Amino acid sequence: MPIDVEYLVLGSGIAGLTFALRVSKFGKVALVTKKSDTESNTNYAQGGIACVMSEDDSFDLHILDTQIAGAGLCRKEAVETIVREGPSRVRELVELGVKFSTEKTPSGEERFALGREGGHSKRRILHAADLTGREIERALVVQVKKQENIRIFEHEFAIDLITEKNGNKTCLGAYVFDPETEEVTVFRAKATMLATGGLGRVYLHTTNPEIATGDGVAMAYRAGAKIANMEFIQFHPTSLYHPDARSFLISEAVRGEGGVLRLRDGSTFMEKYHHMGCLAPRDIVARAIDAELKRSGDECVYLDVTHLDPEKLKRRFPNIYEKCLSVGLDITKEWIPIVPAAHYSCGGVLTDIYGRASIDRLYAAGEVACTGVHGANRLASNSLLEALVFAHRAADDAIGIPYNSVMDLDREVADFPRDVHSQYVSEKLIAELTEQLRNVMWRDVGIVRTNDRLLKAQAEVREIANKVNELYSTGRLTTSLLELRNLATVAELIIKSALMRKESRGLHYNLDYPTLDDVNWKTETILVCDQ
Repeated sequence: MPIDVEYLVLGSGIAGLTFALRVSKFGKVALVTKKSDTESNTNYAQGGIACVMSEDDSFDLHILDTQIAGAGLCRKEAVETIVREGPSRVRELVELGVKFSTEKTPSGEERFALGREGGHSKRRILHAADLTGREIERALVVQVKKQENIRIFEHEFAIDLITEKNGNKTCLGAYVFDPETEEVTVFRAKATMLATGGLGRVYLHTTNPEIATGDGVAMAYRAGAKIANMEFIQFHPTSLYHPDARSFLISEAVRGEGGVLRLRDGSTFMEKYHHMGCLAPRDIVARAIDAELKRSGDECVYLDVTHLDPEKLKRRFPNIYEKCLSVGLDITKEWIPIVPAAHYSCGGVLTDIYGRASIDRLYAAGEVACTGVHGANRLASNSLLEALVFAHRAADDAIGIPYNSVMDLDREVADFPRDVHSQYVSEKLIAELTEQLRNVMWRDVGIVRTNDRLLKAQAEVREIANKVNELYSTGRLTTSLLELRNLATVAELIIKSALMRKESRGLHYNLDYPTLDDVNWKTETILVCDQ
């Protein structure tokens, strides 16, 4: 039997939880998450949430900083929307129980402790120590669990969106797989929100959790939605380089508080690449580190905070301090070895400023979406704000959809063809294909690209994708197989988009086209599945 609700939410990060909370006052909500309710990219966001909250800051400055980082591809309306609506949404988070870090003013009043990160001209980063995402997630989950209208389906995996072609294509819900029972359930809804997060696991080195396998982008693409700007993958410049803490994120805020990047011999280098030095935008810092490592042959560079006040450092970055200490590294006395790692996708499901995808009744918010805010490069700590603002807007839009416009009982949805998925698939084979895919993407579709390497990667990824599709067509469903299917899809989209763009802009840097081309390429790259 299908499960019928007014609102189906896929994903339980800040975007999914915000949407679910708001629409729950107007109908039943099914919130599907493939892991536990608090496992999401939101939960790993250390730095904070960028928002104009001080008298010496302004909306215009935040908008300008965002547009500069976005390298000419930000949609102005989208940027203005998150910046101007941001303070109201942040205050709502505080009302919901989020506890941001505070400090005393000289006069003894309490105020938000605002940090500064790369690319920001002012201190505007609200944070909860260095675990901001976890604190926001905690507070939202507490509120969601209080709502009788929200039912959470944990450890269940959305396979594909259900669509109907009747004039414009319409989303009717999704097929959801339960790995424990191996059953597939039809979820029907008048509105479906994609809030499935990122795709960092398509790369060998990433700051993302295991769940970040591009599921929402892949599902939306297969359903026929427009996908935009997939070539713009942000590599975080400072992830911990240590065998016992692979790709642990060292927040951008560490450099914002005075951290200095050094080579093995102690010399600095960022001043050669940008006038803001260590506070340059992430793409420039990542490329600079990549260039220095290739020049020197070293395995890592270093982030030095030993000159900062030790007690203040521990208070500001307790999680980073403890994590490094757990692997034998005291950051108050020793440099932090770091390398870049895949961190954030600026592209995704193309939406408007109400979170609406190109398929009717389908919404997307958070990292899975391409709202136009980030352009060719995301300004640090804008992502949580973007997810919050557009999930709120999408909820308000979805509330206005007439109930019976999609949920008519005579519009039957076909059952998932469960019987054809009967053949055993080796988990070892899935793991080998996954590792092969990630290695190809890291080697040839990374921070610095060339046409030859992209074409080589395209051929190898296509071969992997063909094998995966063969396995999926008859194979028994497992979470690992479904994730590999999605990873292969997003890998192809990243490569195809990168080959389309004949210039270097923001996060996409191609040695064969090293310059910016505003005449021909000041535009988004759009992909739609040939169906």
